[in-house]
Order: sequence, then structure tokens, then C-alpha cells
Amino acid sequence: METLKYKVIKDRGQYDEYCKTLAMLLDNQQGSKSEEEVDLLTCLIEKWDEEHNTFKEVDPVSLLKYLMAEHKIKPKDLVAILGVSKSLISEILSYKKGLSKEIIRRLSAHFKLAQEVFNKPYKLITPLNAHLKNAGVMNTTKQIKAA
Repeated sequence: METLKYKVIKDRGQYDEYCKTLAMLLDNQQGSKSEEEVDLLTCLIEKWDEEHNTFKEVDPVSLLKYLMAEHKIKPKDLVAILGVSKSLISEILSYKKGLSKEIIRRLSAHFKLAQEVFNKPYKLITPLNAHLKNAGVMNTTKQIKAA
């Protein structure tokens, strides 16, 4: 009887090991056997992430910065991935602009994560938007008058 190469992830060490293996496979992907291995590891890692709320507590910009570091992606690479300007990427990474629905969709697809991890409120730091509770209303141009 053949022993299983991969099993359900039980601890953080096994999770880290599988993440490293997945990264290596993605760098050297060859043939359908490798594709099946990538799919299996991705499922196991996603299941662990889901159960352990790995990304639930992190604000979307911090998560994006982490993912960029993990995948060795520079801001200029995000320009091509997201189809937006360098200045918008800079403003997003410095908490001056929020993530639009389209950017959230593209990030989710690129990093193969649920849209919910990028679609959370977070505080912007620009003086213009400092009074707003979250980035979901950051493009509000309407003047709000006090009653």
C-alpha cells in the first residue's frame, strides 16, 4: 500500500513546510503531476488558513504588503497585475487610498484568496479622509453638512 505524501495539516510546522514546498513547486512547475501536487497543497493550505483565521485579523494593506514580500512582488509589478497607475499603488500601500472593488477582485484572483480578506474596513491616514471610519467611503466627494 502506498503511503500518502501529503496529509491534512495538523500544526504550524507542517503548514510552514507545505507553504515552502508549494512555493518551490510553483517556481519549478513541470508537467501535470506537479499541477496535481500544487492543487492538493493549495487545498490543504487554504483549509488550514480558513480554520485558523490566518488572514482574518490583518488589515488589507498589511496583508498585501506581506503577500508582496512572500511572492517577491514589487509595487511596479502590481501595476501590471492590477492594471492601475504607479501612483495609485503608492497611495494604497501608504494608506492614502482604499482598495476598489475591481482591485479587490484582481488581488483575490492573483493571490488565490477569498475577496473577504481584502474587503475589510481600515483607517486611511490622509488629512482629507482622516475623519472617515473606513476605506469603504474614501472616495466620497459629497460635502456632509452638520444638522
